[in-house]
Amino acid sequence: MTINEKEGSLRSGGLLSDTKELGAEPSEKEVRRVLRKMDLRILPLVSLLYLLSFLDRSNIGNARVAGMATDAHLDGLKYNVIVAVYFIAYAFADVPSNIALKLVRPSRWLPAIMVAWGVVMTLMSLCNTYQQLIAARVFLGLTEAGFFPGVAFYLSLWYRRKDVASRIAIFYSAATISGAFGGLLAFGIEKMEGVGGLHGWQWIFCLEGIVTVVVATASFFFMYDYPETATFLTESERVTVVDMLKRDTLGQATHFDMKFVWQAITDYKTYVQIGINMGLVIPAYAISLFLPTIVNELGFSAAQAQLLSVPPFVIGCVGTISVGFLSDRLNLRGPFIIAGAFVSLVGYIILDTQDKPGSAYVGTILVAVGVYSTIAVDVAWASSTAGGDVRKGVVIALVIGVGNLGGICSSFIYFDPPRFFAGHGTMMGWLSLTILLSIFTMWDFNHRNKKREEYCKQNGIDESNSSEFADAGSESPLFRFTL
Repeated sequence: MTINEKEGSLRSGGLLSDTKELGAEPSEKEVRRVLRKMDLRILPLVSLLYLLSFLDRSNIGNARVAGMATDAHLDGLKYNVIVAVYFIAYAFADVPSNIALKLVRPSRWLPAIMVAWGVVMTLMSLCNTYQQLIAARVFLGLTEAGFFPGVAFYLSLWYRRKDVASRIAIFYSAATISGAFGGLLAFGIEKMEGVGGLHGWQWIFCLEGIVTVVVATASFFFMYDYPETATFLTESERVTVVDMLKRDTLGQATHFDMKFVWQAITDYKTYVQIGINMGLVIPAYAISLFLPTIVNELGFSAAQAQLLSVPPFVIGCVGTISVGFLSDRLNLRGPFIIAGAFVSLVGYIILDTQDKPGSAYVGTILVAVGVYSTIAVDVAWASSTAGGDVRKGVVIALVIGVGNLGGICSSFIYFDPPRFFAGHGTMMGWLSLTILLSIFTMWDFNHRNKKREEYCKQNGIDESNSSEFADAGSESPLFRFTL
């Protein structure tokens, strides 16, 4: 039996069998000990990989300030087009990538796509025309698409729904760190202007791409696939994790079947989650792509803009982790998304109404901490709305993939410097949509949970009947939505 066959057997008919009886529930102390052990082996690696991922997709904003727009003759909306084509390619590759991750081993699929985009990023350093940069960004979008939804799906296979928001927050905080680190790195790298016949902004692409390839190659040897095959866990610890996950999923299907794909695609709740996500992702991408430009237009020099882009991301990182842990502690998602979107909304109001550099800069900090602290919670919320491995993977991919089409919007609305009224106003509209959809979703989920509790009580349905609803996913009367 091959490794893939063995792991497939474990997930569909072995340790994670849909019909295997549950043993005695592990103590909370034992669960916490095993969770800490998993955290130390899984989270540092995926966080490092995502830091490089976000750095590679957003460093074009730093490259623009470092002289790319002038050297590549990016007049008019050419820079915006270069940024936008990435998101089109990204959106189309997400769902196929998550299906492939399910069919292939995560420890092979995720590092492989990382090597691919690292090569693209490195070769992007040879681009010096508008057309070449467009082609490079298309390939970057295609190769990088599966990583964020892939890791979000991967984490959901290791952690219970009530534990996953804080883990996604730690992993996603790498995006905010990359925003801060990217500004500092770009500030140093652009000093290499002329070395090897390349501009300083081209060296930003080259060096960051090479680092990605090196780290991705090493990750082939350090990433684990599933809890039931993790060599760093003892046999008893593997049983504890598997038992914990079975209690959380109530024996929902783990095998691949196209009907689970269609369940995800035809569920209206998927598209509500997409709307919530878009309202957060569009401001998040606008920050990563245009923050140096916005700060530059406030009256600071290009070098100062690179350095002043650091604090909003650092504060956003702290907010991301803090909110993620609090969300898991209270097992709530919607209220934190609403609160974060509101904070960001206040930030954009300040940017839209204040012309003093100091006041406006405070607005950028509020914008960053608001949106970045909620995206991880939102991904965890979307993950918890779907039952079963495949359906969950497709929902996550759709929410992140289609949501990232919002990056096209982010790419074209910051065109009226120095105040950027159109861009800031559009951000306010999207954040308001997120707030409204989150309120509706909380009401909808609460209503459904009450109806199911009453139905189960009337029909004598409890966990002992879970095998009857293994393929029903989130339509199972035993399934409860997280508010």
